[in-house]
This record gives sequence, C-alpha cells and structure tokens, in this order.
Amino acid sequence: MKITDIETGHNAPSAKDIQALEQRLHGALVRPGGAGYDTARRVYNAQHDRRPALIVQAVDVADVMAGVTFAGEHDLPLAVRGGGHSVPGFRTCDDGLVLSLERMRGIRVDPGSHRVRAEGGCTWADLNHATAAFGLATTGGIVSTTGIAGLTLGGGLGHLARRCGLTCDNLVSADLVTVEGRFLTCCEGRHEELFWAIRGGGGNFGVVTSFEYRLHEVANILGGPTFYPLEAGVLQAYRELIAEAPEALGAILGITLAPPLPFVPEAWHGRPMVVVLTCWSGPVGEDDAIRERLGRLGPVLGQAVQRMPYPVINTLFDELLPAGLHHYWKGCFSRELSDAAIAVHLDFGSRLPCPQTATLLFPIDGACQRVAPEATAFAYREATFATALGPSWPDARDSEANIAWGRAYYQALRPHSQAGGYVNFMSADDTERVAANYRQNHDRLVALKTRFDPNNRFRLNHNIAPGAPSDTA
Repeated sequence: MKITDIETGHNAPSAKDIQALEQRLHGALVRPGGAGYDTARRVYNAQHDRRPALIVQAVDVADVMAGVTFAGEHDLPLAVRGGGHSVPGFRTCDDGLVLSLERMRGIRVDPGSHRVRAEGGCTWADLNHATAAFGLATTGGIVSTTGIAGLTLGGGLGHLARRCGLTCDNLVSADLVTVEGRFLTCCEGRHEELFWAIRGGGGNFGVVTSFEYRLHEVANILGGPTFYPLEAGVLQAYRELIAEAPEALGAILGITLAPPLPFVPEAWHGRPMVVVLTCWSGPVGEDDAIRERLGRLGPVLGQAVQRMPYPVINTLFDELLPAGLHHYWKGCFSRELSDAAIAVHLDFGSRLPCPQTATLLFPIDGACQRVAPEATAFAYREATFATALGPSWPDARDSEANIAWGRAYYQALRPHSQAGGYVNFMSADDTERVAANYRQNHDRLVALKTRFDPNNRFRLNHNIAPGAPSDTA
C-alpha cells in the first residue's frame, strides 16, 4: 500500500509527514510491507482481516498524543487498540491509523492504599499477576488475555462483580488523551464529566492511557466448573441460588458442549450441558457449604471446584478461546431469568453450532445494584443478569451458520429481556441499539460527545454520535 492508497481527503499525509511522525515516536511506526506488519495488524477475532495504512506502537503518553494528533490533522480513520479483543473489530481499520497501546503495560501496586495504576495496554493477566502478590484484586474479565481498557470502558463484568461491583465502579481515576491531543487526569473533582462518561461510555471520548483501580482483599478463592445436564430444573435452581447466595459467591452460568475433560464422563463429551463457573471469595470454612449448595442445582455430572489463587480463575477459558477464532456476539440485560427465557435457552442450547460456542449469564446484582443508574454511564443498575450469546468457531466457512444461530437466539430472547444490553457484548450490526444501551444516560453522553469530540474522531466503537440528543429508549 502506498501513501496515495490512503482513502482520505485533501489532508492525506505525504511521505514527509509520515517520516516526521516516525521521528516524533519513542515507539515504532509499522507500515504495509514493513517487517512485522502482518503480525501487528492481526486482532483477536479472525473475522476482521483489515489493512491499516499506519500502526503506531506507542510506548508512552507522548506517542499516544502524537498518534491522535496525526490522525486528526490528516483525517485518517483512527482505531485504538488495548488488548485487541473487540469482537466487532473496532480495534483495527482499513486505510487508517491504528494506535496500539499493547506495549504500554506498566503497573504499580500501592498495597497500603489498596490501589493499582495500570497502563492501557495491560491485560487482565498482567493486572491480576501484579495485584495477587499482595493478596489484592479488583473485578476483571473471565479471559486473561482480555485488555483492561475495553472491559473497563464498557463497564466491566467478572467473577467479583456481586461482591465488589463492576470494573468501572472500582475506577478511581484515569489518564486520558483528548481528540486535540491534550492530556487530562479524570477523577472525582477533576474533569468529572469525562470521568463519568468513560465509566461505561466506551472509547467515545478519548484514549485512556492508564487506569487507577480500587483493590479488595482477595487471595485464594474456591473456584472451578460444575457440569449439569441441560434441564430446566438446573436453570431454575441457579436462579434461586443467585437470589439467595452471599455476594462473595460469583457464579457465572454457561450453556456449552461438554469439553473432553477427565472429570466429565466420556459419554457426555460433545453434548450440550450447563456449567456453573464458581468463584467463592468468602471464608475457607464455608467451602463445604458452597460445594453442597452447588450439588443442589441438579445432577452433578462433573466437577473441579477447588482452592486456587484468584488469577487462575480468569484463565480457565483461555484454551477454549485462543486468538484466531471467529466470533459474533449478542447481549441483553434482564431483571430475572424467567421460565420463558429458560425455554429459549433450552431450545438454542440443545443445538449449539460449535464446541467453542457458549451462552453465558453473568449475575450483576449485589454491589452492582448499589450504584445509582445515573452515577456512571452504565445505565442498567436494576438488571440481575447480563446475557452473552457467544457464537465462536474456527473455520471461516462456518460463519454464515453461526451468525444466523446467534441472531435467531437473540431475537427469541428479546421478549424476555430489557431493551438494552452490555456494550461489550454488542456486534457491529447493533448500532441501532446504542441509545437503548445507555437509556436515561444517553442524552448526557451525546452532549458530552458533542463537547469533547464534535467531529466524531473516536467513532470506531459503539458510537455515541455528536449532535442533537435523540429520544432514548
């Protein structure tokens, strides 16, 4: 690709402009045909095979400021990459500039104040490793290779959510580079409106170069999967478990094809099953009671629940979901797991299209619900479950069938769900749901977008477009 191939207006950068950018960077500038270009442009979801014109591999804030400014000066599409897990493909683009933070992975833990500051390229494996040394943790993702940036900016679901709140609820401050290339620290008392917006509003308002989180005392936990048959009674019993369980019990329900694990009977391998992935961060003395309660959900067909360091629980999906698979996700919120919704889950769960595919129900009650719906951009504080419909498959030739299954599943769940869903579970074809996803907070977000990014430079995301506020769902 030559410079003249960059599809922009009259501000398209010249070779001299690009050379000047490269000289400003402490990191690297990767271009088509250069060493490492194909590796640098690759993202987690193999559905998105794109060819950016420039990739800035930033190593510090100055590099980020230079990349943002350059993209604005030359009207280039701008994709910002942290962990690169964006299922809709927002972390890459054709013929534009990818600003990669993947080399910005510095972490500093302050055990005395129970705080950690981590750079925007960190993954949850990085952060969990650093904080576990002090017996501390915060709510994070369930796949260790997920970036902290995208997960936090979208809200942040995870094993500790019922006890500790969403990831964004534990965000204390954030360093952000604006569309003009300005560097701001956002927190309570400083740039409060931006601090409000980035807690659930995604990457619409700038590039967050570092995050400061509140930490909680979490060392070893009782965790692991318990497998059950795919039956209505199991899902109904799970519903009762979440309603009555202590908040220290994280229990994510999955519907998937049983993997060939040694503790799952061979006769069940490859068959649809329910799995409850447990994370008990309460007292060791209550471990047996937790196991006993799990046993009452239904016939236990396999179980590997044991004491482990907290970071381990976030690696259990890693082998099932490596980089290079194809993904298409849908998501919705619900106040309850109704019998009608259970019937939909049984129907689609009985015909899962691929071993890597899973439906996940994240409980978001407890501490998540004690935050006011207007306190952060994350709007659905009365929801009890966030449902992720996650078709994943290895062969591109199977894309049409897997996507069709996911869309049909979502349509069948809609009558039993709330209007919006968790933005990190949205696909690229969910743009019409943005207002519903933010609900009562949408107009405020539009006003802030109009103020801080009027030309919509940060648009490769679930976009909150600037302009006149629209009717919200």
